[in-house]
Amino acid sequence: MGATHEIDAYVAGLPAWQRDLATRMRALIHEVDPDIVEEWKWSTPVFAHRGQVVAIGAFRDHLKLNFFKGASLPDPTGLFNAGLEAKTSRAIDVVEGDALDEAALKALIQSAVARNG
Repeated sequence: MGATHEIDAYVAGLPAWQRDLATRMRALIHEVDPDIVEEWKWSTPVFAHRGQVVAIGAFRDHLKLNFFKGASLPDPTGLFNAGLEAKTSRAIDVVEGDALDEAALKALIQSAVARNG
């Protein structure tokens, strides 16, 4: 089974709020970079373009967007709220009911893709 099918199955198996959010995040990632490639690594959806950009992980009470080189990205709106002690990565943890600034998220994704040069 290819990565896209693995990711489809992963997302389909999530609780409704996580499924809806993961579906929206996946769409935003592809909207920002139509050339992004979906990979299935560590039992997690990973999106790559000239290197790993971001992963989406579901946990019991939150959905995590992990930016592999997040520590080197500008985050003027303060979306990064997890993994702040990591040397290279940064994450955004979203719990049910959280509103996410899609424009700021798109800017982060653009920066992450550009960072991979």
